[in-house]
Amino acid sequence: MNSDAVVKSSSAARGKKTALTTALAVALIAAATLAGAWFFQLVLDILPCPLCLEQRYAYYLAIPLGLFVAFIAAKGAPRCLIMPGLAVLALAALGNAGLGAYHAGVEWGYWPGPTDCTGPVLDLGKAGLLDNLDKVKVVRCDEVQWRFLGLSFAGYNALISLLMAALAGWGIAALAGKVR
Repeated sequence: MNSDAVVKSSSAARGKKTALTTALAVALIAAATLAGAWFFQLVLDILPCPLCLEQRYAYYLAIPLGLFVAFIAAKGAPRCLIMPGLAVLALAALGNAGLGAYHAGVEWGYWPGPTDCTGPVLDLGKAGLLDNLDKVKVVRCDEVQWRFLGLSFAGYNALISLLMAALAGWGIAALAGKVR
């Protein structure tokens, strides 16, 4: 075996190890983020709005897909099988970052949000619903329920999703031999 073949072999092994690590990191970050969201919802009674619930979809995808990509990378699967999984993780995380940024903009009043969870509150007395209003908690997408260091849940979702996308991108670059 010549020295070029040895270098390519060790580079490919490093790329697969990095892909395994990044896919596993994405899955763990997604799981921790969902656990935090559920803690705020179930323990602290900070209920999610419809946009918050939509932002969870990418995490529901990232956990099993990240674990699957890590598993096949650990088993020595070829790059042509690992890379698409990492690409889907990166695209889902980037889309979720965009949704989080959109939601944060709605909260800051930069643009209007979806009509089903933002805007003026209707007069429910005319519909005969006032008697049941105390039983239902309506969570609006344009009202921030919690902030830390100036960011809401939507802002943190955007940052966490960008981190996950960067990790998946790093795994892709490592598999392509662009990162050592």
